[in-house]
Amino acid sequence: MPSQFSRRSLIRGLTAATATLSLAGALAACGGDSDAATTTESAGTVTVGQLSNGAAKETKLNVSEVKSISAELPASVRKSGKLVIGIGALPSGSAPLNFVGSDQKTLTGSEPDLGRLVAAVLGLKPEIRNSTWENLFVGVDSGKVDVAFSNVTDTEERKKKYEFASYRKDNLAFEVPKKSTWNFDGDYRNLAGKTVTVGSGTNQEKILLEWKAKLAKEGKKLTVKYFPDQNAINLALSSGKVDAYFGPNPAVAYRSRQTANTPNPTRNAGTFSGAGETLQGLIAATSKKDSGLAKPVADAINHLIENGQYAKWLAAYNLSNEAVAKSEINPPGLPLDNS
Repeated sequence: MPSQFSRRSLIRGLTAATATLSLAGALAACGGDSDAATTTESAGTVTVGQLSNGAAKETKLNVSEVKSISAELPASVRKSGKLVIGIGALPSGSAPLNFVGSDQKTLTGSEPDLGRLVAAVLGLKPEIRNSTWENLFVGVDSGKVDVAFSNVTDTEERKKKYEFASYRKDNLAFEVPKKSTWNFDGDYRNLAGKTVTVGSGTNQEKILLEWKAKLAKEGKKLTVKYFPDQNAINLALSSGKVDAYFGPNPAVAYRSRQTANTPNPTRNAGTFSGAGETLQGLIAATSKKDSGLAKPVADAINHLIENGQYAKWLAAYNLSNEAVAKSEINPPGLPLDNS
């Protein structure tokens, strides 16, 4: 999914290296456009974090249809009885967002789980359709996919073709060894004297290099280092070659959970909006413009927020620091000159 994580698009999901090789291999084996396997649960119950291979804490939630919200659905969707949920996880997946579970066939992760929760509120059967990042939008455009839950950033450019219902903050984060006492306080000046590693060609690199240039003008130094893969980054952190890694918040959340019981645990040392200091970036459910789906989806998410299931979903995936107070329809997005 290289285009998903490019600097231009600012969709900064995780690299394949954050998923285990077994998960990546299983997902790649799924081929091109595919329907992911789904598990059957009793009516009114959605279990998040199933088959997550340690990426989430399995949590059973009670979620029933809300008739006043499902009545807002377009007639065609309501009549079909299903919500076709698009996930752009092929070929490698992105734990904890979307990846093949421990049964080697079921697509799991925070994004498909939220889609399943929304479908429950809408009284619809979730049908998870997995594809490449590019084909995710082809599916929405063609009507084969009703709504995408796939770490899509709300941008003004995308609003020309799509309508949004926000559900998560689009954040970057600093990962440090758990024993480190340093924290990022939101001000680039507290990076002075630090050595930070970052992925080349990413949005976070762009932001970090801008901070480096500002510090240089102030006579202060920020050292930026690059490594070929996540294993090398992990080794640099544990050995003290770098003070911090700057990357997508979900990636940091995932590794913090994965390293918790290892000799070299890490932690989140602070976040920063992927849209920069003047705008909080937002991740949003994405449907075709004028499809009539943004409002019922936003209302369903707000129902989950108000009733506590939303907070439990985020906590299961260690993503509570990306919570939003409410789902908004087409909120201000990344501006046209930076989207």
